[in-house]
Amino acid sequence: MSIQVGDKLPAATFRTMTAEGPAPKTTEEVFKGRKVVLFAVPGAFTPTCHKNHLPGFISHLDAIRDKGVDAVAVTAVNDVFVMDAWAKSSGGEGKIEFLADGSAEFAKASGLELDATGGGLGIRSKRYAMIVEDGTVTWMAVEPAPGQADATSADVVLGQL
Repeated sequence: MSIQVGDKLPAATFRTMTAEGPAPKTTEEVFKGRKVVLFAVPGAFTPTCHKNHLPGFISHLDAIRDKGVDAVAVTAVNDVFVMDAWAKSSGGEGKIEFLADGSAEFAKASGLELDATGGGLGIRSKRYAMIVEDGTVTWMAVEPAPGQADATSADVVLGQL
């Protein structure tokens, strides 16, 4: 069963890139005591994710933060090196937190994994967006198809804040 509004996020460990190299970052470290917009994509650099979903959050970042949001984060079932390259190439580095969920630990624990093995992509994350306050989901939307980024766009999230 997937996570719902009112649920606490499950304990999991992401990987992030630091000046010293890859480092673990737990859900508690990301969300405790903060209001965070988290969105997930099936894969970094994939067409909808790279050209549509992520750019909206980068361009609306100031407006989202003006609504009392401490951070905007993106997660994908990609390794930390891919997520770091995506942060740099997208212009999101230093603006959005890029959380690598390389083994789909968080996606599975949240019940939001996507089986894309038929397309050669393995287990991925469904495309979703959520507002998380001190580790509790206060709003969320999940796209019905991975190639869509309508219900989870930055515009929609901004309207929910």
